[in-house]
Amino acid sequence: MTLANWAQRHGAVLGGALILAGAVPGYADPPGVPVSRAEIALSFAPLVKSAAPAVVNVYSKRMVRAQVDPFWSLFMGGALERSRMEQSLGSGSIVRSDGVILTNHHNIANATEIRVVTADRREWPAKVLLDDPRADLAVLKIDSKGEKLPVIPIDASGHPAVGDLVLAIGDPFGVGQTVTNGIVSALARSDVGINDYAFFIQTDAAINPGNSGGPLVDMKGDLIGVNTAILSSSGASAGIGFAIPAAMAQQVLDAALAGESHVVRPWLGARTQSLTAEMAQSFGLAAAMGVVVADIWPEGPAARAGLKSGDVILAVDGEPVDDAGALNYMIGTRRPGETARLKVRRDGRTLDLPLMIARPPATPPRDERVLQGANPLAGATVVNLSPLTAQEEGVDPFVHGVIVTALGDGYAQSIGLKVGDIVRAVNGTPTQTTGALAAALAERGRGWSLTIQRGDQVIHAQFGG
Repeated sequence: MTLANWAQRHGAVLGGALILAGAVPGYADPPGVPVSRAEIALSFAPLVKSAAPAVVNVYSKRMVRAQVDPFWSLFMGGALERSRMEQSLGSGSIVRSDGVILTNHHNIANATEIRVVTADRREWPAKVLLDDPRADLAVLKIDSKGEKLPVIPIDASGHPAVGDLVLAIGDPFGVGQTVTNGIVSALARSDVGINDYAFFIQTDAAINPGNSGGPLVDMKGDLIGVNTAILSSSGASAGIGFAIPAAMAQQVLDAALAGESHVVRPWLGARTQSLTAEMAQSFGLAAAMGVVVADIWPEGPAARAGLKSGDVILAVDGEPVDDAGALNYMIGTRRPGETARLKVRRDGRTLDLPLMIARPPATPPRDERVLQGANPLAGATVVNLSPLTAQEEGVDPFVHGVIVTALGDGYAQSIGLKVGDIVRAVNGTPTQTTGALAAALAERGRGWSLTIQRGDQVIHAQFGG
């Protein structure tokens, strides 16, 4: 019996008024909502039977080094370290029948050995096809030796809605495969600090340690998200879990299957900042939603679209932009060559601007060098900073300089230089290429004055010649 039929037969009293079917113009039964006792009693078992065989356990081992109690090092002539093997447990989804598996990066980070246990309890060695720390996703491969393994389809084009029923499947606490159900509690969570492309599906389906990397499944049996994190003070589920949307997972999977070593995502070509309440008021906006454009990359996608500094981006293809993280995700998960429509506020007017989606350019070329000689940066590997290398290394492309990508034996390691540091100047002269940096270091003079950017911090250091 539908809600309309029930109301028609029995009526419903609300605030002293009789509400009958047809009394509300345009009323229609919500699709897929259980409204009768028989519908509520329906089981999720058919969905589980379809999806669960494609859900796996992911076991990884990594060697970690920990310092021995400093007290004992006093008697042993220096600090002592002890190596130990650490194991972690996660979940994953078979997304291709020849053994391609989607999981979280943090399940296999720095692993020396990875093994997968399928739902039929068989154990398989696995290798990494692609590891994407910035999205906290990884793609693994097991050798199925021609056997067609069960798969779970990815719905990367769907649009889950708050209130949709979902299942979370995984291996919490290592107790064995477990299924929990709940709803989509919220969408577009972008301020939880989990990864660089935060735009999470929030669910109240119970997710616990060990569920990471497992699928969030809709009522069609499709993967709509990768369970990744929980918000909890106890370490156990508190009804607030986060899943990476399927669109991001599909992008990482496509890159892995194409043989790429990393994911190159489209970029806006603009530096943006989330609006505050005060900023929104100054722009004549009713709420602090949207992002303000602070800087434009010359000849980048934003510049070609006609964006200007001071513009406020309110929506992408009709989807509201809550903050800079949401915009980063919306652009980063599109395909190069597509056109997105930007709703922009400028000088009190609302504009509709077409943005051609494009990948970040590799200009200038990397020109990787290992710095050598008698100078404070000897032993450091550096590359030119382009929009592409900035994306790969997770740094601001609008900072000009040369980025450190590795440290070997030499002075650079001993002075405290770190991977990701950007060398901006030597003796007051900007170093925008590796060649310019090497030449500046070769001029000994009476020493070196270095300007180094580390995140938002600018460090000035002086070294004698």
